[in-house]
Amino acid sequence: MPPRRAVTGRSQEPRKRFTEELKSLRAERGLSLRKLGEALGWDWSLFSKMEKGETLGGPEVVQALDQYYGTPKLLLTLWELAVADPTQFKERYRRYMTLEAEAISLWNYAPFLVPGLLQTEAYARTLMGAGSGFEGDELTRQVEARMGRRAVLEGENAPLFRTILSETVLRTALPVRAQWQEQLEDLLTMADRRNIAIQVVPHSAGLYALANTNVTFLKPTDGRTVAWVETAYSGETVEDPAAVDRLQHRYDLVRDLALSPAESRKFIMRTLEEAACEPSI
Repeated sequence: MPPRRAVTGRSQEPRKRFTEELKSLRAERGLSLRKLGEALGWDWSLFSKMEKGETLGGPEVVQALDQYYGTPKLLLTLWELAVADPTQFKERYRRYMTLEAEAISLWNYAPFLVPGLLQTEAYARTLMGAGSGFEGDELTRQVEARMGRRAVLEGENAPLFRTILSETVLRTALPVRAQWQEQLEDLLTMADRRNIAIQVVPHSAGLYALANTNVTFLKPTDGRTVAWVETAYSGETVEDPAAVDRLQHRYDLVRDLALSPAESRKFIMRTLEEAACEPSI
């Protein structure tokens, strides 16, 4: 059977479809970018970048556009699809992103960095700018893509998410103190959600398994468990049951050493208090 042709002629790639609708709606009303900016109270350059695909903007501006154009949730729906689209990630990560979006539970161990699903925009921007070499529009696109992933943990059917953080994660601060405080505060906020548990392994626990391995266990709806092992350079999906069992055993050993979620919350709060008391440079 030949591939099905698009009826509207519009792109089926989520990000491009979003920009096409933005351009079409503005053109139908004969608006200039400046006039649109004046009408909605945003700088017109933001709408220019959105129509060029340089940025997706945030949900607030997209909702304002829907209200202005009289298109209830149309643009917001397209925006959500664009933000969650796995094709915007590097090829080797797309398999993981698909599994992440479909998982009913996610268990993670983070040795050095705040997990991607819990990163604030400032944390992600600092990390990607310094560690991944992104800059300009590409940096903005990558940060938006990562922020879009946080939606996985929201909603009534959000998966159960548990992360065990090495104390190193909490001792590696951002250069800007206010941004680091924001990240720690966000961890506390996320930990209050019913589907999220955050635990900390203090340095006093000594050496332990997985000490240098960033791993996430994902359980799709079919009941099996898949592991994602990641380094600074690459990531690997582990699906062999025996290999996954070995990693899970090591994860359980780490969990035995971790503070309880309640004690971990206190630990993060102390770290936040220490950050607030540090003298400005």
